[in-house]
Amino acid sequence: MRIVESRAGWWLLAGSALLLEGSALWFQYGMGLDPCVMCVYERVALFGLMLAGLLGASYPRWLMVRLAGYLVWGISAAWGLLLALEHVGIQSDRTAALSCSFAPEFPAWAKLDEWLPSVFLPTGYCDDVQWEWLSLTMAEWVVVIFAGYLLVLAGVLYLELRGRR
Repeated sequence: MRIVESRAGWWLLAGSALLLEGSALWFQYGMGLDPCVMCVYERVALFGLMLAGLLGASYPRWLMVRLAGYLVWGISAAWGLLLALEHVGIQSDRTAALSCSFAPEFPAWAKLDEWLPSVFLPTGYCDDVQWEWLSLTMAEWVVVIFAGYLLVLAGVLYLELRGRR
């Protein structure tokens, strides 16, 4: 139980998401790669993971705080994985049947593209593969990343349930 009740693990979750957000901005501004609308949505999912880490770190010894953190973690990672899989599908579709909007569709109460355009304004196309490493596109790496977050969550939930017995 010491592991799941530790602030360090929650800070690691928040810090890893912050590092990935910083990497996304480095790809955008340092390497000149244009983020598409799917990339922007995937960034929002990463911010959800950061929020989950901060929430859990606020008082990790209280079960309700951890459960809220797990919920935000699970929703953010699952949503990010679904987005990344859709993004890979768009990039691998040679028929051009799959596409995405050029403009983000944020709710009226959260116009992130207007509030912080340097992070959330898409300027690229979803089907444009601008970067690859080890034969995987950036979208495919994002699938790996979000799947990894879900696997870690599964392990943490196992420890949580095991500690409750």
